[in-house]
Amino acid sequence: MLTMRKAAVLAASITLAYSAPAIAQNADPFVGGDYSEVTEVTIDDGHYLDYATFLASIWRDNQEFAKSQGWITGYQVMGNVHKRPGEPDLILIVSYKTLPTGAENDKRADQFRQHMKMTDAQMEAASGDRAKFRHVTGSQLWQAMNFRK
Repeated sequence: MLTMRKAAVLAASITLAYSAPAIAQNADPFVGGDYSEVTEVTIDDGHYLDYATFLASIWRDNQEFAKSQGWITGYQVMGNVHKRPGEPDLILIVSYKTLPTGAENDKRADQFRQHMKMTDAQMEAASGDRAKFRHVTGSQLWQAMNFRK
């Protein structure tokens, strides 16, 4: 009887020793990090400089304003060096710690209007002018997958 009890205790301890790491191994090794909005843009031939000038002036100024407000953590423009048919010319990347609520978005829009000193109609008209040669072909929202420590 004593031998069976020792065997049962030994079996239980072996099971616990091997099951604890198995449980830990099933945990997701990632924790969600910052978000990045990635926008794909194509530009009609002959209009690269037009759009690049917009990005280097108004777009950049807006991103710097958003960064100074703590709304974004960074931004960048990436060029497609070896573009194939159907791929964008540029991607615009804007990174955030968290996504704003609807109410926060409305508040930020008001602050952007004040910063730009433009009405909604003026901003729409400017966007429409760029849409003649700049085409947004896609947009994605990515989240960094950081390894757990």
